[in-house]
Amino acid sequence: MTRRMFDGKTVVVTGAAGGLGRSLCLRFGAAGARVAALDRDPDGLQALTRDTQAQGHGVFTQVCDVTDAAACRDALRAIHNELGPITLLVNNAGISHRSAFAQTRIEVLRRVMDVNFFGAVNCTHAALADLRASRGMVITISSVAGFSPLIARTGYAASKHALHGFFDSLRTELADDGVDVMLVCPSFIATGIDGAALGGDGQPAARPRQTAGAQMTPDDAAQAIFTAASRGRELLLLSATARIAWLITRCCPRLYATLMKRRLRAEISPAAPLQGP
Repeated sequence: MTRRMFDGKTVVVTGAAGGLGRSLCLRFGAAGARVAALDRDPDGLQALTRDTQAQGHGVFTQVCDVTDAAACRDALRAIHNELGPITLLVNNAGISHRSAFAQTRIEVLRRVMDVNFFGAVNCTHAALADLRASRGMVITISSVAGFSPLIARTGYAASKHALHGFFDSLRTELADDGVDVMLVCPSFIATGIDGAALGGDGQPAARPRQTAGAQMTPDDAAQAIFTAASRGRELLLLSATARIAWLITRCCPRLYATLMKRRLRAEISPAAPLQGP
């Protein structure tokens, strides 16, 4: 296993304006990386700039909607021109939804897939030439929902499962080019993503979810990801909860489903299905 160093390397983080993305920018910046931050939120990017300056280094920011392939190409080209060839891409941008399938409009599922899956695909495609030339690395933030079912999150689980199929396959394509691919599967990180989850009608979900375990801080998660990236890991199960879920889903999938339904049954609303698309 080759140990990677990031001092002086160009690192791109999507969904960088807050939560885990912000912590990743700070952690890689502290290691001497030239950090580029992508997000839709210009105010959040300005706050990130102040945070990195207070830490003693800078950050190159670009407002970018990762669902727009052309915007991703433009943003990654600007980063290349400003900071040099991209060595590490961290696909962190993501959204969630919280609603049973019967109460979920199809457009909500499309939106979740567009951000979580195609956002990562768009950015990876735009950075691919640089990553090959630099023998770099792609890190994609998945979830426990990337390898297990998740009640009342059908679209979210589908988007995360799709990331595993795509990036596990891409790893085989890029192995001879010296490009590493790592999938990160957290359980619960205190990032606020669930507070911004969509409901079945596309509006903000009405209530917070229950969690099956303590929430990790974004800074602790960023440190664990940095360490795993330095070691060239392929998969990081980012908590004891994630590791237990991995084991149970493979050895006793019916037990996993039973335990999940007991804990999260309240997520399934008895309300009638939504009408229309």
